[in-house]
Amino acid sequence: MQKLRNIAIIAHVDHGKTTLVDKMIMQSHVLRDNAKNSGELILDNNDLERERGITILSKNVSVIYKDCKINIIDTPGHADFGGEVERVLNMCDGVLLLVDAFEGTMPQTRFVLQKALSLGKKPIVVINKVDKPNCRPEVVNEQVFDLMFSLGATEEQLDYKTIYGSAKQGWMSHVWNQPTDSISPLLDTILDEIPEPAVVEGTPQMLITSLEYSSYIGRIAVGKVTRGELKTGQNVTLAKRDGVTMQKSRIKELMVFEGLGKKKVDAVPCGEICALIGIDGFEIGDTICDYENPEPLPPIAIDEPTMSMLFTINNSPFFGKDGKYVTSRHIKERLDRELEKNLALRVEPGANADSFIVFGRGVLHLSVLIETMRREGYELQVGQPKVIVKEIDGKKCEPIEEMTVDCPQEYSGTVIELATKRKGTLTNMETNGDRTRLEFTIPSRGIIGLRSNMLTATAGEAIMTHRLKGFEPWTGEIEMRVNGSIISGETGTAYAYSIDKLQDRGRFFISPMEQVYEGQVIGEHTRQNDITVNVTKAKQLTNMRASGSDEKTSIAPPKVFSLEEALEYIKEDEYVEVTPHAMRLRKILLNETDRKRASK
Repeated sequence: MQKLRNIAIIAHVDHGKTTLVDKMIMQSHVLRDNAKNSGELILDNNDLERERGITILSKNVSVIYKDCKINIIDTPGHADFGGEVERVLNMCDGVLLLVDAFEGTMPQTRFVLQKALSLGKKPIVVINKVDKPNCRPEVVNEQVFDLMFSLGATEEQLDYKTIYGSAKQGWMSHVWNQPTDSISPLLDTILDEIPEPAVVEGTPQMLITSLEYSSYIGRIAVGKVTRGELKTGQNVTLAKRDGVTMQKSRIKELMVFEGLGKKKVDAVPCGEICALIGIDGFEIGDTICDYENPEPLPPIAIDEPTMSMLFTINNSPFFGKDGKYVTSRHIKERLDRELEKNLALRVEPGANADSFIVFGRGVLHLSVLIETMRREGYELQVGQPKVIVKEIDGKKCEPIEEMTVDCPQEYSGTVIELATKRKGTLTNMETNGDRTRLEFTIPSRGIIGLRSNMLTATAGEAIMTHRLKGFEPWTGEIEMRVNGSIISGETGTAYAYSIDKLQDRGRFFISPMEQVYEGQVIGEHTRQNDITVNVTKAKQLTNMRASGSDEKTSIAPPKVFSLEEALEYIKEDEYVEVTPHAMRLRKILLNETDRKRASK
């Protein structure tokens, strides 16, 4: 039997998890040399992950080191993808906690570490990026110890090993200022510190913790065999999450992870992570168990969603121009497909047949779904994100978040002012060099739309992160966006002549010669009320020859929104229209007379 280790890598966003896994893969010569030189991350392989530089889906790979197989699971760092992290931790026996040598422990580090410690996993601390100027490895190591202590780690967990290094340069060492030439010290520490998975005799048990989809075979169940062994062709029972429903089934094929791919095997021993083919109708959290006397394992607990958004079909005058899938049936099928693998997502039918209310963990979680759908050729409209309100002990409660803002010292006053306007409370403030770190507790509602204001106020320097703390009593009304919208009153082509004459009214979101329609939001008004304008008016040609009758127009460049910014910007009576090639803001009621009637 082969020696085995199962580890997960956890860290805050952008502290170098995926880079480190890539280096481990290279160290064990899984890849051919040409892939080493391309400089691209091997694991973050979908377009969205590469563009944003974040991990969205957890990945499984394995490396062989000193005749021992190490299964590595790369996890996402954003709290919005917490649903991914929790189930992944069920498969491993130890975790690598990665911390940036300059930034130290961040809110998300805490979020993921808390989950790992409560499951009793043994940590190894890796302090990464010690090649950065003014890094402080020793201080950060102290911080990690304090954090683990405050999270209630056991004595055994507190007796962890620390490794220093730079994943980007490909070295790890036990002493931070003595670089080595490889990451072997880390791999040796994994073999010494992380326990082997326990081998339990008896009838087979495996909790399905993740799933993959292949258009050729269908859905593939992934999990760790916690008892007994599984064989190809074996008859098994699928026990559903509720613990009551049982389905008889048969394993067609078994695969284990090898390098970046999988290989077929006849049997999988206890403690190994494997993929099963041939089981129908399973969900994450179900158990594969013995055919004769099934014993289900307890299902995975999943954090609740905190935000909801209305998804509806695109019914603007420009619908169907560049999308392939435009009907409500298409959108429903796509959302149902997403529910199969996206644990923290919930979908309920909306007020009419064409709309759906989608619940998720935050704006980022939902915008990644919208962006993926847009790239697949869907057209849809999305309403303003709303937080989920609950009744607890007869009180109205809302989600409260812990927010950390890292900014230059001279902007700290501005940041505090912005956050307190949104009902934020400053809980901690520390200065390190010329940067200040501010910690707040703030309602989730207050965070919507705060990031863009924060970046404007700090000249793009602020780094803002937040994580859910829990539900607490309602904090009262929050003053959101104050400026009104500039709305197009006609459908047609926007001319530079008209835009130029209206520039003192506010800032525009459209360029000259762009197609607009009646009811589309084309700019932000300087005052609080909405204003309807006509930008489709062309200049009347005259036969004047006097100088100055034809001045040149100079038009300020339009403000271009990213998807998250647009979702956070819109008001209650507005939608974001998302199509494969365009993104527009619009009023729900396109006709001005209808809007006036509704406002009365």
